[in-house]
Amino acid sequence: MSTFDEVNAAANAVSTDPAINPYAPTFFDKIVSKEIPAQIIYEDDLSLAFRDINPQGPVHFLVIPKNKDGLNRLSSAREDHKSLLGHLLYTAQHVAAAEGLKEDGFRIVINDGKNGAQSVYHLHLHVIGGRQLTWPPG
Repeated sequence: MSTFDEVNAAANAVSTDPAINPYAPTFFDKIVSKEIPAQIIYEDDLSLAFRDINPQGPVHFLVIPKNKDGLNRLSSAREDHKSLLGHLLYTAQHVAAAEGLKEDGFRIVINDGKNGAQSVYHLHLHVIGGRQLTWPPG
């Protein structure tokens, strides 16, 4: 590794930008710790679901891991994250059912990186329903 590469690696390791450093805190971490208020609709040991502040449908909530453990985006997932990823999907459908979306259905969206229009670098699942959604999206 060149000196330039080592300097960049060191800068990335201490970066507070969660797009660069997957362990850097985000405001979702502050929602988990209750430092920032949110309309929490479900919580268990591993996940938290809360209403989106900019809903794209009559029902729109997010499901996040409480401990992101490097999961700043889906592309950062490791093999040891498989159980947590499954739990997040299970939680999404469980909360969707509680929100009355089971019969007519809903959409789950995960934005990943710049081209995926990810705006918060803490893995999160959007669950949207309560109306007929169109295809293709955006």
